[in-house]
Amino acid sequence: MVQLTTVGIDLAKDVFAICVLDATGAVLQRRVLRRDAFMRWAEQLPRCRVAMEACGSSHHWGRWFAALGHTARLIPAEFVKPFRPDGKNDAADAEAISVAARQPTMRFVAIKSVEQQAILAWHSVRNGWQEERTALLNRTRGLLAEFGVVIARSADRFISALPILIEDARLHDPVSAMLLEVREQLAALNLRLARCDQQIATHARSSDVARRAGELLGVGPVTSSALAATVPDAKVFRNGRQFGAWLGLTPRQHSSGGRTRLGHFNLRGNVYLRTLLVQGARSTLQAACVRGVGTQRRLQRWIRQLHERKGYHKTLIAIANMHARMLWAMLARDEHYDADAWQRHPMHPPLPPATT
Repeated sequence: MVQLTTVGIDLAKDVFAICVLDATGAVLQRRVLRRDAFMRWAEQLPRCRVAMEACGSSHHWGRWFAALGHTARLIPAEFVKPFRPDGKNDAADAEAISVAARQPTMRFVAIKSVEQQAILAWHSVRNGWQEERTALLNRTRGLLAEFGVVIARSADRFISALPILIEDARLHDPVSAMLLEVREQLAALNLRLARCDQQIATHARSSDVARRAGELLGVGPVTSSALAATVPDAKVFRNGRQFGAWLGLTPRQHSSGGRTRLGHFNLRGNVYLRTLLVQGARSTLQAACVRGVGTQRRLQRWIRQLHERKGYHKTLIAIANMHARMLWAMLARDEHYDADAWQRHPMHPPLPPATT
């Protein structure tokens, strides 16, 4: 009797495509099932390797299959694409997932726990409300420009000017009524954002990983909380370079014939975490430029020299990439931040003896 070893599943809300492979990689079964029928079929499935594409609800199904005793694997979508034949459909996706899961060099996504996804839900809602708040401010600013009222591009200045604008004689009553609605909506969004920040700050204080990550300059509560919730195990990355590439902070490479060609930064991977690291890099760059030359640490001197040579934006990406590598080392080795760790590196020359 042929024994199945790998099951590839193309996930969806209601329809699930399944491809079952044996030990030789031959296709044993292809099925398309509705959600209830899929769950009944999966509950009777012998223990095997179950692979899915990392997407919405994939972490839930990964935990669900793991609880049944299966070896659950999540594969990034970009790693599945090369194994898909011509033409895209659910059956082809399921087969490509099952074939990709059999590759010995395949890199998988760590399955997040319920607690990690719960805090990430707060991050996602916070990010959405921030975008909604920005859109409301920009929309209202554009509408006021039609009446000859121009406000500086600052959220604080706009909010402080709202009470004056509501009473402005240049604006008609319907516009003033609209501004009252805008003020109420902004107050509600600010209150929701404050609650999100409170939840995230509580998680950053309670998580050991987040506390250690927050020791690094430029990594605040939001970034440290997102890092602890997004990266269940930093050891799934071989080194800090791979972790930075996963975040999209490394340049594209098109090398051939022993010649290395580097292009623009690939900007792939986790967009939210990369954005937070780049935002934190701004504060790190500002602190390095403001501090006096004689009082700068070694890292700050490097940042300032890089800023002079490469400019503002490239320096931000370089700082974010450096922070990503340092965070990987701290998490993978279960260490705290040490600003003088470079002095103990084998390639660093010994320091001169202290003079008395």
